[in-house]
Amino acid sequence: MSTRAALLFVIALAILTIPSTAQMTNGIQPPVAEVNPTTLEKHGHQRVDNYFWLNQRENPKTIDYLNAENDYTDKVMEPTKALQEKLFEEIKGRIKQTDTSVPYKLDDYVYYTRFEEGKEYPIYCRKKAVGDATEEVMIDANELAKDKGYLAVSGREISAEQNILAFAVDTVGRRIYTIYFKNLATGETLKDEIPNVTGNMAWANDNKTLFYTRQDETTLRWYRIYRHTLGSDPAKDEIVFEETDDTFNCFVFKTKSKKYVMIGTNQTLSSEYRYLDASNPNGAFSVLQVRERDHEYSADHFEGHFYIRTNLSAKNFRLMKTPVAKTTKENWQEVIPHRSDVLLTRFEIFKDYLVLGERKSGLTQIRVMPWNGKGEHYLQFEEPAYAANLSTNLDFDTKLVRYTYSSLTTPLSVYDYDMAKRERTLLKQEEVLGGYDQKSYQSERLYAKATDGTMVPISLVYRKGMKKDGSNPLLLYGYGSYGASIDAGFSSIRVSLLDRGFIFAITHIRGGQEMGRQWYEDGKLFKKKNTFTDFIDCAQHLVNENYTNPSRLFIQGGSAGGLLIGAVVNMRPDLFKGAIAQVPFVDVVTTMLDDTIPLTTSEYDEWGNPNDKPYYEYMLSYSPYDNVEAKSYPNLLVTTGLHDSQVQYWEPAKWIAKLRTMKKDNNVLLLKTNMEAGHGGASGRYKRYREIAFEYAFLLQLLGVTF
Repeated sequence: MSTRAALLFVIALAILTIPSTAQMTNGIQPPVAEVNPTTLEKHGHQRVDNYFWLNQRENPKTIDYLNAENDYTDKVMEPTKALQEKLFEEIKGRIKQTDTSVPYKLDDYVYYTRFEEGKEYPIYCRKKAVGDATEEVMIDANELAKDKGYLAVSGREISAEQNILAFAVDTVGRRIYTIYFKNLATGETLKDEIPNVTGNMAWANDNKTLFYTRQDETTLRWYRIYRHTLGSDPAKDEIVFEETDDTFNCFVFKTKSKKYVMIGTNQTLSSEYRYLDASNPNGAFSVLQVRERDHEYSADHFEGHFYIRTNLSAKNFRLMKTPVAKTTKENWQEVIPHRSDVLLTRFEIFKDYLVLGERKSGLTQIRVMPWNGKGEHYLQFEEPAYAANLSTNLDFDTKLVRYTYSSLTTPLSVYDYDMAKRERTLLKQEEVLGGYDQKSYQSERLYAKATDGTMVPISLVYRKGMKKDGSNPLLLYGYGSYGASIDAGFSSIRVSLLDRGFIFAITHIRGGQEMGRQWYEDGKLFKKKNTFTDFIDCAQHLVNENYTNPSRLFIQGGSAGGLLIGAVVNMRPDLFKGAIAQVPFVDVVTTMLDDTIPLTTSEYDEWGNPNDKPYYEYMLSYSPYDNVEAKSYPNLLVTTGLHDSQVQYWEPAKWIAKLRTMKKDNNVLLLKTNMEAGHGGASGRYKRYREIAFEYAFLLQLLGVTF
């Protein structure tokens, strides 16, 4: 018997002996949150919230409670310490510790990112594009992170003459950045520092003017664009645009042609763009097309025209163009018509080619269209479930288009595709150490029938030799919001579960855009419950088809996907052995009624505005926190970050506190709060691996594996 086979055999034996979840807690008493009833009234309906006080971030009692929950979690998980360490070493052992990204070319330089063994953060570098050039280190994030519990670097915009780098740093995790400037010729960090910004920025063509975005201090809504001139006092920077509609956010970018600086402003159902000649940074921005309800569009520039992806009379979007001198919609000319079965997701313009990113039947595709009309074709991908996406393509005058490809079994691969020769060149495939053999794993694409008859796709992967006898542990992942499509991409980390007999599956439920724009619209507002019932129907399908059974079925989702997890464990707690809810949006009604909380007003068209009674009542009918009942629940691990700006820490904290008092079972209920991070969790790569090892250990412990 091979070493790997022996290991799997030992694990299989361990899984056969599953301890009771009461044994896992071993008599350890969980903390009990103080009950301090607050009456919340709306539309004549009174709700009593016993844990409303937990939203007081500065209250010592709040911090004490979060720390007590962390201590309890650590004690319950203490028997898995060796397993966590083993998983961490496995995960780390598959990652090439010293690694470099595929360089991309911008004018005279190629830019890339590299990691060094043992270091948490990336190093951002460049070289001259020709000759045997010497590496220039632009930013060593490891140096910036010294003595800091968290670090994120954003922006990284190069000036027109490629000698000044603007970059933004967040050391808290609340996505509030400070912009710094570095002279790349001298290595000097300039005295200009711009605090309390978003990290979104764009240079003008004069090599000294930077446009940047600032957020509202309370709601963190991106609402102002400023103009800064190097050497001037940032406190005196001029506001060039302010978005006064609190349902909209604004941002700034530069067109691929480098001709225009663009200000975009959008919300769920509407967009508006402004443009300014990048060589005239002190000029006034002009509106491309004034915003209209139910009209979304985006724009780029090429040879005297703006090219516009729009849903104007086109649910799945179409591509238009218009002269720069006549930008309003009555002047738009159709380039790519609307198609009812194809979602146009993006476009990339080259001198001789137009390249489209599309989605059909739930799968991504890349379409190449020469401007001369000859030789249009699609790139071919053979696997049943995969993710193929356009990558960094900054040059106009090239016949090469760069794209990425991966699947549930194929590591992330970066290709350059010659559009004239129809030949692809593999530039790099993620190297998976530790003997990973792609041929040892199998992926599938299934369809589950939803309650209303809709067929919902499921992508899944497992180790070959899996038997459909209902005995396999299975981790089912879902999201289903904001039109975000979850594609079947690769994860070397996931191999630690697959090699322990797990099946991993992704539900492509309504609320995403996998099957087109209507798929999204059928999973929001008054149709939001489709997201939850789709997920349950997919889980039931996997049970019915003998991939797993409820005593082996685990589920996972984060953020809006955490709302999904909260909703389905309320609706069908009997169907799942355990659940991981990461930074879950579970206190829907209270959050959406508070317009001082980040993301609230800009998301009324996603969830509904609870100030309107019909939306209030519908949201209240599924909000996980409001629908906790006195019944049995699956084992739960819930994670959050104290500084989370998207889903405030108090949502999962309140949910846990309420579940502790109401649930009628002895199953494990854990809350783990990262006291140094925000929505994305730990910032360093090794810290992140440890978080995942902890989550995997939680699942395996429920199956009786402690080492």
